[in-house]
Amino acid sequence: MSNTPQYTREKPLVKDLVKEKVLVLDGAMGTMIQEYKFTEEDYRGSRFATYEHPLQGNNDLLTLTQPEAIQTIHEKYLAAGADIIETNTFNASRVSMADYHMEDLVRRINTEAVTVAKEARDIFEQTNNKPVFIAGAIGPTNKTASMSPDVNNPGFRAITFDELVENYTEQAQALISAGVDLLLVETVFDTLNAKAA
Repeated sequence: MSNTPQYTREKPLVKDLVKEKVLVLDGAMGTMIQEYKFTEEDYRGSRFATYEHPLQGNNDLLTLTQPEAIQTIHEKYLAAGADIIETNTFNASRVSMADYHMEDLVRRINTEAVTVAKEARDIFEQTNNKPVFIAGAIGPTNKTASMSPDVNNPGFRAITFDELVENYTEQAQALISAGVDLLLVETVFDTLNAKAA
């Protein structure tokens, strides 16, 4: 990544700018990633070449193994007119990363995702003299607090509300520490999960 200087004009706050105009949010990161047709080896990169578990489909890991592709996706959305770009962190929480046995990488993935988004933003702002905002994307996780995953045991829950709060807090703190402008809780399928977030 280059050391492009940051946009120097005083940037308005999102909450102020949204009073003046409609801000355009970027599109689906996952859909854009699919266009690359990354293989298992691409997901692994050199760092995870000998990792004992399959990694294909862990799109958030691509921030570490294919950062140029993620930056290019951000740049494409900016070129299309986005005012806000989302970090590649939809599943970068402890609960979701457990599917890949990568819970210990939550902070690093979130931090690096912000760094990649900032790089795309800085280049765009310098060239276009237009402010861009970074939204820390927080997905719903793969567990639900309101419904049982077991039809034979309707009272069972795979996760508690407090566990979800802890999960979302860890991710949000990493995103905020890395410098996002706002947080985006997205693709909510369970209102109790959303409340925890």
